Amino acid sequence: VQLVESGGGLVQTGGSLRLSCAASGSIFRINTMAWYRQAPGKQRDLVAAITSGGSTNYADSVKGRFTISRDNAKNTVYLQMNSLKPEDTAVYYCNADVLHSSGVYYKTNDYWGQGTQVTVSS
Repeated sequence: VQLVESGGGLVQTGGSLRLSCAASGSIFRINTMAWYRQAPGKQRDLVAAITSGGSTNYADSVKGRFTISRDNAKNTVYLQMNSLKPEDTAVYYCNADVLHSSGVYYKTNDYWGQGTQVTVSS
């Protein structure tokens, strides 16, 4: 399974960006999809997550500014980021909990994208 992210870049404070992450490969179903971010010298933290049924949760720092959504038919998750702040600067990673099926057995694996840089200038 491959996760390919796009949409990062440089934006001024108060601006907006939309990240996309498309999953491809041997996928029976994708359970939770999520976005994490990692700033230099810091740990990787959860930004937002969405279940296959559409339930969402957000880090407190992004509530009201970021919106996560997904298109199950396209195995794609999005992150709409508005009112961006310099402290949102980080590498953003897509994560997917993928269910594989052999027809008899089922197994879940966790996958990560390569990351996309988001830089917010002050």
